[in-house]
Amino acid sequence: MNYSEGPLWKEAIKSEFDSILRNHTWELVDLPTGCKPLGSKWIFKRKMKADGSIDKYKTRLVIKGYKQKEGLNYFDTYSPVTRINSIRMILAIAALRNLEVHQMDVKTAFPNGDLDEEIYMEQLEGFVAPGNKMKVCKLVKSLYGLKQAPKQWHEKFDNAMISK
Repeated sequence: MNYSEGPLWKEAIKSEFDSILRNHTWELVDLPTGCKPLGSKWIFKRKMKADGSIDKYKTRLVIKGYKQKEGLNYFDTYSPVTRINSIRMILAIAALRNLEVHQMDVKTAFPNGDLDEEIYMEQLEGFVAPGNKMKVCKLVKSLYGLKQAPKQWHEKFDNAMISK
């Protein structure tokens, strides 16, 4: 963070952290006896334009889900994946019927999935809540890196589409 791009990375981190807080991803609690909180890390990526110049600096908070224990921190990880044949079929039907096809991207997809399990995460270095140094983050919504994140996102998206 101490070189020329440091302020740009700091702004990207702040933007991601603010998004996580707005989404009410966790609540600060005392760590229950016998529980061990998971760690997390920041992933940094430069998004490039077609001409090779930097479009933006992107950061993502990723929980260290590889330390999760099946039956304790997660129970199911299934999430369907679309087969290329299904996509081709939809596009062919749309073309035959002269329909419009819209594609969308959800900027923070996984952090929208609601959690059923109790998962605790250490507070982020540099973002420890004043007066709450000994507290941990109890996740309310999933984060990238959790084993069940794809399943939780699909379940929420599926329910929203069915309700419409």
